[in-house]
Amino acid sequence: SPPMLTFDQLTARLTIHNPIPPIVVLDGVKDPRNLGAIIRSAAAFDIGGVMMPERRAVGITATVAKAAAGGLEHVAVAEVTNISQSLERLKRLGFWIVGADAQAEDSCRAFAFPTPLTLVFGGEEAGISPLVKRHCDALVSIPVHGQLRSLNVAVAAAVLFYEVVGRELRQHVASVEPIPETSSL
Repeated sequence: SPPMLTFDQLTARLTIHNPIPPIVVLDGVKDPRNLGAIIRSAAAFDIGGVMMPERRAVGITATVAKAAAGGLEHVAVAEVTNISQSLERLKRLGFWIVGADAQAEDSCRAFAFPTPLTLVFGGEEAGISPLVKRHCDALVSIPVHGQLRSLNVAVAAAVLFYEVVGRELRQHVASVEPIPETSSL
């Protein structure tokens, strides 16, 4: 798999693009299958990169690479020493920091995601830590209607990637002329 990047390498790689693609910051994701699935979804939705802590989280293992199903070839991954400091550095670069939180008042459906965007996801058990939450500009929830009120972090990430990137795709598709139906006689 490609080498791990530093904060500076990842941000330098992304900020040359216009528009700047979203960055994902993971605050304590420990399950390698979840990390791999997040990277795979990030590749599918053209997320620019993933940042994760050097310690107290899963690294890039064979299990992660397998679950990412090729995503590591398309999504840059950086390890950082301190998530809170990295979020503040991203803010200084102009990024808006939006955290995923099941208890948040704002629904991702109605939320106007700003750009450039950093999406923050917490660990499997506790979600985003209180300290990291304080560095978020906004928190959004994913509305669920079933008996179970929470989503796996990798599923939540994919839903938000679709919400952010999918809006542009849906608007583009809606503006394209429909293909006239032809008879198959």
